Amino acid sequence: MRKRRFLPAAGGAAILGGCNFSLKHGLSNPCRARLPRELANDEAVQAAWEGVDPARVWDCHAHLIGTGDSGSGIWFNPDMLSMTNPAQYAQRLFFLNAGCAHDAPGRADLSYVERMHNLLDGMRPGAKLILLAFDRHYTETGEPAPAETAFYVPNEYAMAMARRHPRYFEWAASIHPYRRDCLDALRQAKAGGARAVKWLPAAMGMDPSSPRCDAFYAELRKLDLPLITHAGMERAVRVTERQHLGNPLLLRRPLEHGVRVVVAHCATLGEDRDIDRGSNGPYVESFALFARLMDEARYGKTLLYGDLSAVTQQNRAGQALVTLIERSDWHPRLINGSDYPLPGIMPLYSMSRLTELGLIEPRLAPVLSAIREYNPLLFDFVLKRHLRAGNKAFSKGVFETRPFFAA
Repeated sequence: MRKRRFLPAAGGAAILGGCNFSLKHGLSNPCRARLPRELANDEAVQAAWEGVDPARVWDCHAHLIGTGDSGSGIWFNPDMLSMTNPAQYAQRLFFLNAGCAHDAPGRADLSYVERMHNLLDGMRPGAKLILLAFDRHYTETGEPAPAETAFYVPNEYAMAMARRHPRYFEWAASIHPYRRDCLDALRQAKAGGARAVKWLPAAMGMDPSSPRCDAFYAELRKLDLPLITHAGMERAVRVTERQHLGNPLLLRRPLEHGVRVVVAHCATLGEDRDIDRGSNGPYVESFALFARLMDEARYGKTLLYGDLSAVTQQNRAGQALVTLIERSDWHPRLINGSDYPLPGIMPLYSMSRLTELGLIEPRLAPVLSAIREYNPLLFDFVLKRHLRAGNKAFSKGVFETRPFFAA
């Protein structure tokens, strides 16, 4: 299998410079094929699946990327295609390498999808990924802003992949609420089988607390589509000076409209202003603001949720992760996702770090590291199933996410 392996050292350092990372397993995903039988049958893997119904395991956070070489409509900002912008150039290569996309002309999009098939075949039958579309950046007047758009993945492509491969995929639309056609696009997405809507406010340029979003929120509630939205600091794509749009407290507005909101990554990275204390409130950890919302009775049980994508990365693993495990009262509102292909970016995860924190048993570290070289999706699942904070662990319901999206 030919795949992207070229990750320039300078570019690799640029993308990882703001993160905690480990080079113990190198920069490049080895993209190994079928998991060896001894690993597939390891007691850690068997124990991870015990009591979990694979047919209810829908990974809620899987990115659908490529190069657009299949006519998919995928588009990258030109800055990500030029080595004159080493950090952004390296970001694109890391994503493609993590997903084991071929570098042969005309094969990148298709090989990325084929790799996801292979990884899901290494799970248990019935497990699926929810593929995320990714909308453009739009101005406040509803005009697309290509220069500010990091990349674009059309709803039509995500829908087509889910329809073509129903054994493996569901899909989530991405629709900017400032678009003039946003309500029509939302209705079309629902009719096309979308299970949710995905936003990354700092990258897309929307303020979730803006009245401009109200009509969109009303339609989301009417259609009973959940909103999966990034909160906390964003580092996977360039967002210039828009980090404030990831403040979890901005999500009060969709919640007050009765929208089911899933806070991606549980806001486990960065700091935001505590705007509950005024527009010039102090900066506090974003996770603390997420926790405040989770503990407000008016949002409990049916409105506010958190997804667990990326929470075990080195730059996120810490007290926030411990809290997520310990707060068993939150578990009915936690939804697992992998943030695929990021588990395939080798420097972002460290089993040594998780061992030092006491979150996994030392005996598991080499097994998990070995699994990851073959199957990053299985690695993410097995790792999270084995996390412990004292005598607490994530409940199995955290991983059985289908009822939330297929209600």
